[in-house]
Amino acid sequence: METNLPSRPKLVFLPYRIKWAGWVLVGLASGMLAAYLLLDFRFRMPVFAVLSSFFETKFFVTFQTNFADELIMLCYLAGFFLLVFSRERTENARMDLKRSRAIFLAIRYNMVFLAFSILFVYGTGFIGALLLNMYSPFIIYLLVFYRSLFRTE
Repeated sequence: METNLPSRPKLVFLPYRIKWAGWVLVGLASGMLAAYLLLDFRFRMPVFAVLSSFFETKFFVTFQTNFADELIMLCYLAGFFLLVFSRERTENARMDLKRSRAIFLAIRYNMVFLAFSILFVYGTGFIGALLLNMYSPFIIYLLVFYRSLFRTE
């Protein structure tokens, strides 16, 4: 019996050789985060802001600020992007199933973490939980995906 279902689209990933750059960026961001937290690392530079809300709310302004935290977040974001969206050394048909399962579980666990944070974390701790929540889907995905790759079935 023939069905008229469209064929599943092929997932397009970055080349495997890009993955090392993702590890370098995550390592660099982790080192800068340690320096930021332990050694008070600062990197001042002029920035353009669409919205700035410190002592007063301003729109479309340029000002001097510590750019270290933004630089750390951008390095983490770019590094995790390269790690998640790069091919593995050997790709096969089972990889799509493992990737789908990993992204499903990452979103599910991340939603539980976010709900827990909304219900039980308050004040400035909530801002920290939201910052962690920006990267936790990537981290959970990588943990689940690589665990499934190395697990014997």
